[in-house]
Amino acid sequence: MTSVVVPDHPWLLPGVLTVPADRARAHPRRTTRDWVVDGVAFVISLCWVLLATLDALTPAPEFATRLPYGWMIVVDALVGLVCCGLLWVRRRWPLGLAVASLPLTTFSLAAAVPLLIIYFTVVVHRRAAVALAVTAAGLCTNFAFGYLRPEPSMPYWAATAFGVVLSGTVLAWGMFVRARRQLVVSLRERAERAEAEQQLRVAQARHLERTRIAREMHDVLAHRISLLSLHAGALEFRPDAPPDEVAKAAGVIRGSAHAALQDLREVIGVLRAVGDGEADPERPQPTLGDLPALIEESRSAGVRVNVSDLVAAPEAVPTAVGRSAYRIVQEGLTNARKHAPGAVVTVGLAGGPGAGLTVEIRNRWPVGGVNAVALPGAGTGLVGIAERVTLAGGRLEHGRDDSGDFRLAAWLPWPA
Repeated sequence: MTSVVVPDHPWLLPGVLTVPADRARAHPRRTTRDWVVDGVAFVISLCWVLLATLDALTPAPEFATRLPYGWMIVVDALVGLVCCGLLWVRRRWPLGLAVASLPLTTFSLAAAVPLLIIYFTVVVHRRAAVALAVTAAGLCTNFAFGYLRPEPSMPYWAATAFGVVLSGTVLAWGMFVRARRQLVVSLRERAERAEAEQQLRVAQARHLERTRIAREMHDVLAHRISLLSLHAGALEFRPDAPPDEVAKAAGVIRGSAHAALQDLREVIGVLRAVGDGEADPERPQPTLGDLPALIEESRSAGVRVNVSDLVAAPEAVPTAVGRSAYRIVQEGLTNARKHAPGAVVTVGLAGGPGAGLTVEIRNRWPVGGVNAVALPGAGTGLVGIAERVTLAGGRLEHGRDDSGDFRLAAWLPWPA
């Protein structure tokens, strides 16, 4: 099965049918407008046959020699009627009908109009080489027609020249219609291709949005759950702690669990909206101004955090740069709680417009290696941070340095 462009009729746009390729040309679908156009062409051809026959039956005295025998008038009329009937099947076999009826153009005047319509159909529906070949053969029969049916009121060369001009006009008109159809088909294909590409871009955008949301969910929930684990571990190892400390830790656990559930609910809502093709209900995204609250949240969980903020004009930090810096610090604090519990974490911020923003999180490497009972993780946090920094045009470094500390440092561009 294939989609084939099937011309409907000379004055209308072609139709696109999904039919077997070997049958598409032989059996085009006729529309209601096709029937109307074919009916109009049939009626016009019948009127021409009637006029030509009446003119031949009642010639003026000076034109009495146009048909030497009376039976020729009857034959010419019958040929014209047969050609009128062929107009109903010209769409199926335009070239075959044109070749079969070509000898009739040497003597039949009554069939001139239906034969011209068949010739026009060939020009529109077939290649230019085929149309030119049929035109050349028709010009040869045009010269023969001048001898067999001379016009007493017009010299031979004038009559043949009129036939040549008429054939050329039909040829030019048919080629114009064919070119216009090809242009319309090309524009239609381009529009369909552009629509398909637009749908692909929408699907890709949805996929990227889902990936971004998943990355945000990892960053946020990992931070919340690490706080839960830290306080739960404190309760596990200090069952004899004072009641007020137990109550405080339980309150932090309850608050962190509530915040984690709220974040998860918002993420699921966004994912559902993206899947339904609706506008994304964006939650407020953190910026550089939200860092103090993040650090205070970690301190309330018992993490010792030292901050060095040397950022010039922090209120002028671009939103995207501030959000990336927030996520980097959040990932650094989460990793410190996971793999180096009890270690002091140092957060350093520096930079300004034109110089870029530098973010550094440092903590001592735990004695005896990474904590064996650390929280489980997918191992994609640093991968997501590296991708975020790369997309922003920055640089990221992480790992143990010469002093033995674990260092997570990033540089983000900050236009002047």
